[in-house]
Amino acid sequence: MLGRTASSLFWLSRYVERSEDMARLLDVGYRISLLPGIGNGGHREDWKSTLVSAGCDAGFSRVYDEVNERNVVSYMLFDEENPSSVRSCLRTARDNARSVRTALTREMWESLNTTWIEFSDIKPHHMTRNKLPTLLDWIKERSMLFRGALLGTSLRTDTFHFGQFGAFIERADNTSRILDVKYHLLLPQNEMIGGGVDNYQWSTILRSVSAHRNYRWIYRDSRPKPWHVAEFLILRREMPRSLVHCYAWLAESMDGLEQLYGERSPSMDIAHKTYDTLRGGDMKDIFANGLHEFLQDFITCNNNLTTALATDYNFA
Repeated sequence: MLGRTASSLFWLSRYVERSEDMARLLDVGYRISLLPGIGNGGHREDWKSTLVSAGCDAGFSRVYDEVNERNVVSYMLFDEENPSSVRSCLRTARDNARSVRTALTREMWESLNTTWIEFSDIKPHHMTRNKLPTLLDWIKERSMLFRGALLGTSLRTDTFHFGQFGAFIERADNTSRILDVKYHLLLPQNEMIGGGVDNYQWSTILRSVSAHRNYRWIYRDSRPKPWHVAEFLILRREMPRSLVHCYAWLAESMDGLEQLYGERSPSMDIAHKTYDTLRGGDMKDIFANGLHEFLQDFITCNNNLTTALATDYNFA
């Protein structure tokens, strides 16, 4: 496969996944703002946390002087100067899809093209607070529709594998950054706090990755426990957005690419090494050595995998 084709497939899937992640983070910020006592629009620090989790805080501060709900929503949904806004993600994904149109199935192209056209018709100044949850749900649904089309209609060739790489590297990045921003809440000694706001914070972390109900199914906790939350999102393979689940998919696709190409690349070794680390991980050891340090190391490894892929397959 040509490097530019591999690049387009990788970033196409990555930006579709990122659009969903932005919607999830905004949904959590909106839910927090509805807490009794917080007031309409939420606390400044809650929305600041949303920006940091999304990696948008530096760009936001260059555009807006005040961190509030209206500004954060506008920046993360519609700002064309923000490369991670939903609008920018969908536009970039569609541009990449157009460049490799013949490599995509009809269902993949139509799901993405329709999403872009319908989102483009939304007027930012018409976006009121009561309409926000509906729009965020729609964005998540459209991302899932594209992923369903990829899984259900794409041949298991290099086209499929490069799409997997983009989706799961981005998903792992999102989960790890959410945990890293909230890591001070996940330290074991916070068990003694246990107030209502603390429990709601655990729940919002889970809701941001659609894990709230699944968590209760696995752990049967009446209230989320910090070390269980961290374990669930890092080491539990059953959880579709956990770090180990993402790397299980990445390792599998790396093996598929190796079989197709008949050679093993350095990026394959990076993916398998990270997967082995996660698969053999233990939360006691992770907390003892530092959750923040563990997550920072993981984010570095995840970024290194993107760099290695670009080098191995000659794409930007």
